[in-house]
Amino acid sequence: MTASPDRVRERGFADFSSTPPEAIGAHRHWLMRAQNFWVEWLEFGHGDGAPSFDSARETLLLAPGAALHVSPADPAVPAMDVPAHSIAILPAGRYAVAGEARATCVLIASQRNDLAGRRVLNSPAYETPDGRVAPVGDPYRRRKSPGRIEVLDIDAIMASRDKPRLKMLQTETLSINIVEYRGPRDRAALSPHAHANFEQGSLALEGDFLHHLRTPWAADAGQWRSDEHLAAPSPSLLVVPVEMIHTTEGVGDGHHFLLDVFSPPRGDFIDKGWVFNAADYAPQEPGR
Repeated sequence: MTASPDRVRERGFADFSSTPPEAIGAHRHWLMRAQNFWVEWLEFGHGDGAPSFDSARETLLLAPGAALHVSPADPAVPAMDVPAHSIAILPAGRYAVAGEARATCVLIASQRNDLAGRRVLNSPAYETPDGRVAPVGDPYRRRKSPGRIEVLDIDAIMASRDKPRLKMLQTETLSINIVEYRGPRDRAALSPHAHANFEQGSLALEGDFLHHLRTPWAADAGQWRSDEHLAAPSPSLLVVPVEMIHTTEGVGDGHHFLLDVFSPPRGDFIDKGWVFNAADYAPQEPGR
């Protein structure tokens, strides 16, 4: 994997309410990626069967506002209902997911086996990989109920004492941070930061946000970028490249619901005891 170390990587962004969907049968899909993960927003249509997906690693399935039903292709894995405002951790494999018309779901995976010929909104950004992005590496090994679907009520996921704003989960190859609050975020308590060797996806699920973005200056002034204050309604996805300074502000009244995505899992958060389900996983021994 090679890339120019001083190349400025542009952020990726799509507002799904104004971006034309990919129509597959009666269902509407919006698919984006980072170097190590894929995020798909799916809106169900009337009839026409249940959409399917296939992943070589655990997949996160989120039911934002309506219940869903997940049916594995493997008959040894029981089918499961996923209530509204819940997250399911699905073992590797192929699944069909069903929902009422206009219901939505989110699929997050580090490795999809079924994307040949699909439309990826930001695919040109990844024609040349970024060599600064750490590879997924050896996945974590699931210790709790391996090979079974686990469904988690988001309201029952506990944040750590050190990070009370963030609910954190992991899978074999992913980490997510869940952020929910009512009303605008305190503008005197934002958190601008950057990541040296991984990208971040920020998926707006409910409410309106501003993503504040700053590209650090390099020696080549031709690559400098002005600060950006990007309006992000829901649903939308921002992909933040390596080294870009960023923070997100919920604006306006009402409920704000944001999901941040990382791959590989955030070992720094796991080591500090901040990840709710970290005890369900063990680091994989290299070469196994």
